Amino acid sequence: MTKESENTSEATPEKKAKKSLWWRLFKYSLILGVVGVIAAGGAVLWAIVYYGRDLPDYRQLANYEPSIVTRIHAGDGSLLTEFARQQRLFVPVNAIPEELIEAFLSAEDKNFYEHDGLDYLGMVRGNLRNVVNLLTDRPLQGGSTITQQVARTFLLTLDQRLDRKIKEMILTLRIERAFSKDRILELYLNEIYFGNRSYGVAAAALNYFNKSLNELTTAEMAYLAALPKAPNNYHPVRHKDRAIARRNWVLSRMRDLGHITKADYTAAVAEDLVMHEREGHARFEAEHFAEEVRRRIGSMYGTNALYEGGLSVRTSLEPRLQAIAERTLREGLVAYDRRHGWRGPIGRTVIDGEWAERLRAFKTPLGFPSWELAAVHEVREDGAIIGLKDGGFGFIPFEEIKWARAWRQGEHLGPSVKDTAQVLSVGDVIAVEAGAADATVTLASFWDAKGKPLGAVQSYKLRQVPEIDGGLVAMDPHTGRVLAMVGGFDYAASQYNRAVQAERQPGSAFKPFVYAAALDNGFTPASLVLDAPFVIDQGDGLGKWKPKNSSNKFYGPSTLRLGIEKSRNLMTVRLAQHIGVPTIMNYANKFGLAENMEPTLASSLGAGEVTLLQLTAAYGMLVNGGKEIKPSLIDRVQDRRGKTIFRHDERTCMPCELTWDQNQREPALPDNRAQVLDPLTAYQMVSMLQGVVQNGTGQKIKWLGKPLAGKTGTTNDSLDAWFIGFSADLAVGVFTGFDKPRSLGDGEEGSSVAVPIFRDFMKEALKDEPGVPFRMPSGIRLVRVNADTGQPATLGDEHVVLEAFKPGTEPRAGQYAVLDGSLEVGKTKSTIRKGTGGIY
Repeated sequence: MTKESENTSEATPEKKAKKSLWWRLFKYSLILGVVGVIAAGGAVLWAIVYYGRDLPDYRQLANYEPSIVTRIHAGDGSLLTEFARQQRLFVPVNAIPEELIEAFLSAEDKNFYEHDGLDYLGMVRGNLRNVVNLLTDRPLQGGSTITQQVARTFLLTLDQRLDRKIKEMILTLRIERAFSKDRILELYLNEIYFGNRSYGVAAAALNYFNKSLNELTTAEMAYLAALPKAPNNYHPVRHKDRAIARRNWVLSRMRDLGHITKADYTAAVAEDLVMHEREGHARFEAEHFAEEVRRRIGSMYGTNALYEGGLSVRTSLEPRLQAIAERTLREGLVAYDRRHGWRGPIGRTVIDGEWAERLRAFKTPLGFPSWELAAVHEVREDGAIIGLKDGGFGFIPFEEIKWARAWRQGEHLGPSVKDTAQVLSVGDVIAVEAGAADATVTLASFWDAKGKPLGAVQSYKLRQVPEIDGGLVAMDPHTGRVLAMVGGFDYAASQYNRAVQAERQPGSAFKPFVYAAALDNGFTPASLVLDAPFVIDQGDGLGKWKPKNSSNKFYGPSTLRLGIEKSRNLMTVRLAQHIGVPTIMNYANKFGLAENMEPTLASSLGAGEVTLLQLTAAYGMLVNGGKEIKPSLIDRVQDRRGKTIFRHDERTCMPCELTWDQNQREPALPDNRAQVLDPLTAYQMVSMLQGVVQNGTGQKIKWLGKPLAGKTGTTNDSLDAWFIGFSADLAVGVFTGFDKPRSLGDGEEGSSVAVPIFRDFMKEALKDEPGVPFRMPSGIRLVRVNADTGQPATLGDEHVVLEAFKPGTEPRAGQYAVLDGSLEVGKTKSTIRKGTGGIY
């Protein structure tokens, strides 16, 4: 055996042993690896099955509709108000500027369009970074993709537990398989919160910069993209430096990723970060009206649709008329309040070196329209020097103080004011209103806190928040569309809407419907009814009912026209008794006034309860020729996609859908309104109510010089005062009274409280419009009659009126019949169980 062979044979066992050892290690490692992979795969599979079994259904995102703002618009398109739980405007992804999308991808997920929902490399980097953060006591940072954020935001909670993270990853993969990248991005950009009450990127652009998305600069886009991580930490005012640093970081990412050039980056970084409040959009405030619309939309579609559905509501409100209504009602209530005296200052303060600070801290009472608080500094014979919240001074001339006679119980007045000191004292905190801009007063012998002469100061008027309140409604009498509605002196003081929520007795304002029933049952405007004492035994130990006229006088036989012009109660009761209470109730029902009315004779004097809106609509049915209308505040409602889901005008016009030009006549629209009153009767009532303005309780309106008609109403003890009237195309109702009913005072009635408000409203509303005469239907016969006797007019008669008659009912000389009730009184079995209603 050679030496070489010996060495080979000797080495073989060792080599074999080493080889065997390595082989065994390899096999064990391989087995362990396979087992580990199988175990890991099993663990993953178990996690998917275990954590994925109760996950939310991600497919609901396919039909997801985010909560967006419902907007309420006036008839001219002005924005009245918005209702929302989250201020969000939804924008489709294809309407979002590409550069804005690139800003978000740069800040949140640069590989969004490449990964399958999970950025594994990014997760590794994030975990390593968090290890360093843990060692250096820095806060942990997330590394979620946009899809993960969608899964978390829409379907999961925001807690940091491991099981939630596993669920998030499972949902992320499912969402990626089910939806396109653009749909996922659309969900993300419209859902996330940006701070400043902004949900979704469109709302954020408006609330931070007052811009639409396509108006944003590159720097502004980068700032919005910087917000989702921590919106409160990057407020552009409170944390401006931090916000700019974060914005510039996003810009640097956009530059590094090639979305903007270096020059764009330099320009964007140099741009200042300035927040702009939302402005410039046409907005009009009508709080009582808007609140009633809110209530009606909520009733029609539910609270969720109102606050989340993104409805677009076009209302009937006409801003010009609404502004006039608010001003005239407020001025009318203030005028009444001034007639009944001064109830004293709002409070007291000390006049020293810190008076201005104390005045600024003084709680302003509710109900201030455009007034301000002031403190009395000096009382003089010719007026009072006042200090204002800004530390400045003003002067109230005695002429603006002498109205303030002391208020006495029962709306009575104290002695006349002859001296400022009777009204004001140093230290009084009062309400004042600035006079005209050029109304100044030069004060002598008064120095400010620095010892300088005060010189010329602004003139002010002494004001007082009235205790009386009321409402005003203006309506299109042909459609029922409410053009203006004011429910009180000031919405901030009381959200109670006296135009639609206050049910009060209308008093004599109900009488036209009794007279309308009479005209349909054999009477004419010239028919005579006895104005004389009227007594009925109410039965059941209730004593006798003795209605009376406001004057406590009796006027003998009088025409129906005179009866309504002078608002004669005794004539109205005799009429109602003659035609029957059931007939009166039937007419009240036709006009929508019977809901709170009892079948008694007292109801003919307005003892039932109605709202101002109901009564104004009822008068609208008189002037429109007897057609039924239903009051409406809402013209149209559209859903978030623009589909009309409600229209007030339900008429269909087939010819309107055909092509036509200016040479063709406009298509005729169908009139599907129900006829609730004979058009001839309706015109007779309009003519008689025009007499109320010309010769009766509404004469204060006559000087406007335009065709107007209406009726006053005052309830027992002057608790409520009304005037409901109209022109040919505008019906207006005014109600005034205390919320807790009490007398308005001696001599106060519809003609003194409500009529001036109606007059001032109509003066402004019809200022630039020609006087349109009331429309007379065919068939009416106009005859000159003696206004006192109802007989055909003869030569020498002093009081002559051109009266409207139905064919065949014209009066003839020598015919003289008077309804005196002599036959009916003995038959009466009416039971009067509530107040007599109107007496004026």
